[in-house]
Amino acid sequence: MSGFSQLWSWRKPSFRGPEDDLDLEALVNNMNASLEGLFSPCSMHSDTVPLLQNGQHAQNGQHPQNGQHAHGQLPAPTLRPLPPPMSPRPRVQRSQPVHILPVRRLQEEDQQFRTSSLPAIPNPFPELCGPRSPPVLAPGSLPPSQAPVKQDVKIFTEDGTGKVVEILADMTARDLCQLLVYRSHCVDDNSWTLVEYHPHLGLERCVEDHELVAQVEGTMASESKFLFRKNYAKYEFFKNPMNFFPEQMVTWCQQSNGSQTQLLQNFLNSSSCPEIQGFLHVKDLGRKSWKRLYVCLRRSGLYFSTKGTSKEPRHLQLLADLEDSTVFTLIAGKKQYSAPTDHGLCIKPNKVRNETKELRLLCAEDEQSLACWMTAFRLLKYGMLLYQSYRIPQERKAMLSPFSTPVRSVSENSLVAMDFSGQTGRVINNPAEAQSAALEEGHAWRKRSTRMNVLGSQSPLHPSTLSTVIHRTQHWFHGRITREESHRIIKQQGLVDGLFLLRDSQSNPKAFVLTLCHHQKIKNFQILPYEDDGQIFFTLDDGNTRFSDLIQLVDFYQLNKGVLPCRLKHHCIRVAL
Repeated sequence: MSGFSQLWSWRKPSFRGPEDDLDLEALVNNMNASLEGLFSPCSMHSDTVPLLQNGQHAQNGQHPQNGQHAHGQLPAPTLRPLPPPMSPRPRVQRSQPVHILPVRRLQEEDQQFRTSSLPAIPNPFPELCGPRSPPVLAPGSLPPSQAPVKQDVKIFTEDGTGKVVEILADMTARDLCQLLVYRSHCVDDNSWTLVEYHPHLGLERCVEDHELVAQVEGTMASESKFLFRKNYAKYEFFKNPMNFFPEQMVTWCQQSNGSQTQLLQNFLNSSSCPEIQGFLHVKDLGRKSWKRLYVCLRRSGLYFSTKGTSKEPRHLQLLADLEDSTVFTLIAGKKQYSAPTDHGLCIKPNKVRNETKELRLLCAEDEQSLACWMTAFRLLKYGMLLYQSYRIPQERKAMLSPFSTPVRSVSENSLVAMDFSGQTGRVINNPAEAQSAALEEGHAWRKRSTRMNVLGSQSPLHPSTLSTVIHRTQHWFHGRITREESHRIIKQQGLVDGLFLLRDSQSNPKAFVLTLCHHQKIKNFQILPYEDDGQIFFTLDDGNTRFSDLIQLVDFYQLNKGVLPCRLKHHCIRVAL
């Protein structure tokens, strides 16, 4: 019987007694079952079980059997709950709730689908990504980190004072110099250096900026020590290579055009074959005698000729190997080793500590040839490392902004002659006009000093007393030192043009001496007192240019060459750590 006929039969009135009362709840359930049969073709499927009236489930998507309608029997008065559905995807009815999968489960299914289509890649760390292993490394799975190795190094200055500095094992000489400059409140102009000093052997050398301090200290004896010193000539050969390599001392196995750039490239390029040749005084091993030999320096070592100046292979004999050796300069070669000149150098094997028998002692004819040999030894041994150390400060300076650039020292490129007589200052390009302006400025200083004497000085000291003591506060004044000591200081801090110091004169108690380096030669100029109208002045040119004190004199000759062979550029300085 169809659903409509059933419904029609239910609505027919029946005449029963009071004992045959109908169960209204069962009747409603019957009606719902009939309506379900009508809309069964439009039913939907879902993963959830459809809910009917009173929250009860339908079994397997079928209507509850409330009785046999064909025989006209009514359903039972009570309903019992049915077991849960067995089908995984039962049908769902319209306007009923549908369960939505969580977002995480959808993402996992999508990711599983994507990765399943890609080729399998083996996991390099299965023990870290397994289901039983956490993604975090277990304690103790990595080797314990080692603390940086530190050690104490004692650094000395020229006046004998020392200071213990704690350094790391990987600290270079440049890093240590910058640390000392910071602690000493000095101007870092990239000319400070660390000196390896062996007083018992009479040797010293400037430690290269790239060398490790701890490694160098491991090759030093207990009496040896480090010095903190200026060295303006450390990279001077990169600026003016032609001054360090005379033409008669340099030859090339390859063609060279003789330019400065090509000269340095041949030294820095390991494939080229530069040769430095010339006469050197060589000390015999284990003896006190010296011989003058024709020596040739190549990348493979230092050779001497057994037959005059011949450089044929059969006439060359190995004198020293530079592979495991270091080149030093002799401090007092004449006194300690009976050297024929004061321009001595030494090739010291790294394994030698205190023994002098294995030292290869050499002696050059003059200062220029000594500088050439020392520079060639450094370039052939270290090569490109020296050029990189030379370029690092310049690259850092270029990266700094103008406001963060540190205070620089006086240099020739930054000082020009100026005329401030007009409303605006101008640069004086004519040398004759610059000389005239310098003389006028000197007279102007003298007139100002005279006016100050008439009006009274603001200083509690008398002007004449102040002018004779004010220079002692300057770094370039070294007091009562000998002529030999001043020359030694100039040599130690680099034979560059314009390096100077002032000292007291030994021959005249009222005079001073200006010691100046020019073209690798040291010259001395006496500064004499000059009296005019009861006022004491100082002059270098017999009174033509006068200065009230030595500070004015130094300031003037830093701007103008005057009677000097060059302007004052770098001053010798000694600092206390």
